[in-house]
Amino acid sequence: MSMPLDALSDVADDALLVLFANGDRGAAQALTLRLTPRALGFAARMLGDRAEAEDVTQEAMLRLWKIAPDWRQGEAQVSTWLYRVVRNLCTDRLRKKRGVGLDEIAEPLDESPSAVEVMLNEGRAYALKQALSALPERQREAVILRHIDGLSNPEIAEILEITTEAVESLTARGKRSLTTMLAGKRNELGYTDE
Repeated sequence: MSMPLDALSDVADDALLVLFANGDRGAAQALTLRLTPRALGFAARMLGDRAEAEDVTQEAMLRLWKIAPDWRQGEAQVSTWLYRVVRNLCTDRLRKKRGVGLDEIAEPLDESPSAVEVMLNEGRAYALKQALSALPERQREAVILRHIDGLSNPEIAEILEITTEAVESLTARGKRSLTTMLAGKRNELGYTDE
């Protein structure tokens, strides 16, 4: 038996996971629709490859369904747990792939209306991707989670298994490094001081 999907829209993530563990397929569908886009976005930004990101996201969701019967409500947020799993899976893939150059990684398609905007956006995305990849791993993770995915510092601390103060330090150092790396490329990337 399953609750209607619209009836589950206000149900908390951990409650949906418990409902799924008790046989409610609608809860699984609602949780998948809620969590998959964010997990996929994070994985895509970490890996720079949408196909690999989809594989990582699928694996992370499978792991979520496997732990559902043992989930203890109130101990952790489901989304935080999922981000941690996605992060670990991405880290594993990146370590295996260390020898691959950035030129071999496909750029995500940008659907901007004008060719100039497309070129500028691709140039900016590529520059940011290069700059992010030059950051130490922990800084890159913290910056992506905070400034691209919009997570709070306590959520990031839980995902990275560090203190909130360490998150603040990592993001501040990462932002300073990115600013330095990208400062000389303002004109090249179409940013002017007008």
